[in-house]
Amino acid sequence: MLGKSPNPFHYQEMSKETPCIAVCMMDPRTNLCFGCGRTLPEIARWHRMESAERRAVMAQLPTRMTEAGLARPALATGSKTA
Repeated sequence: MLGKSPNPFHYQEMSKETPCIAVCMMDPRTNLCFGCGRTLPEIARWHRMESAERRAVMAQLPTRMTEAGLARPALATGSKTA
């Protein structure tokens, strides 16, 4: 619906059900999403997967992204280094 205000809690709710962080771009070298590390077939089937299959995929994502060189950088803590 046009003109509808964005829900500031949308991404928080979404992250409980999916690894999506709304950074949806595919890495052409690895065929993995830069944001979540899933493949296009996994993304396309996500809503049809059983809960156990989703959890199994999600368990693989950190290692998968690290091995592909796509690990997300750590969040800034706000502290400054000298």
